[in-house]
Amino acid sequence: MTGISSVADRYDGYVVDLWGTVHDGVQTYPGVIACLEALRAAGKRIVLLSNAPRPADVVHQQLQKFGVHASLYDGIVTSGEVARSLLRERTDPWCARLGRKVLHLGGLHDLGLYDGLNLEQVSDVEEADFILNAGPDIERGVEAIDPYLPELRAALTRGLPMLCANPDMTVIKGGQRMICAGALALFYEQEGGNVRWVGKPYAEVYDPVFELLNVPKERILAVGDALATDIRGATVAGINGAWILGGIHQELLDAGDERVAEIARAAGLAPAITLKRFTW
Repeated sequence: MTGISSVADRYDGYVVDLWGTVHDGVQTYPGVIACLEALRAAGKRIVLLSNAPRPADVVHQQLQKFGVHASLYDGIVTSGEVARSLLRERTDPWCARLGRKVLHLGGLHDLGLYDGLNLEQVSDVEEADFILNAGPDIERGVEAIDPYLPELRAALTRGLPMLCANPDMTVIKGGQRMICAGALALFYEQEGGNVRWVGKPYAEVYDPVFELLNVPKERILAVGDALATDIRGATVAGINGAWILGGIHQELLDAGDERVAEIARAAGLAPAITLKRFTW
């Protein structure tokens, strides 16, 4: 199988990942826009589901710059948007216990997470009630977690809870592999920290997606490049998955079908289809 067209008649709704599937953080992958156009022409419903730790409208604006226009999808759901809703509503027991002073981990481009929230951002671990982890920042670097360890260890000493707004461990931007919020959260959790993960592969992030799609689960296909988040998330949500090899697992592009299937099986997963790129 070389493209989504080979299985398009089996599905009416598509849950499409962004980074690693639609674009690489710099530009869209070849054939992606044509694929989305073909799906729309065939009457398919499409919801973009991203582990971006920022509001959906920010992602929408980014997609516009990439040439992915709103006519190509029915909605956007981001882990950042879901995290922001949890913090605003405070009906979730874990979030209800949080204080109002937050230590932000992440770049300036992630500060939209706080819009509309009654939170006070602090820069000192000693003043914080909890951590909102959106990932690394440019100043301390995006290659490794080491520059963040002093702050994380200080937070561990204080027992601060952490809300992770992006479970991804790494991402590839323009060919460069960078760490994400998930890498920081994993260290924190392994050291005994209390982490609430929001985003793929956790089930709650799929609820608004299914509402937007309004399609029976057996007729929904999740398309994504990350085995640990996109494909596992599809399994958790009870839908089929299309594994795109050309993103975070691009080293498998020439590995052969048997090797690729073996890796998926070793993770306890069975994608319905495996493709090199998200093309028609």
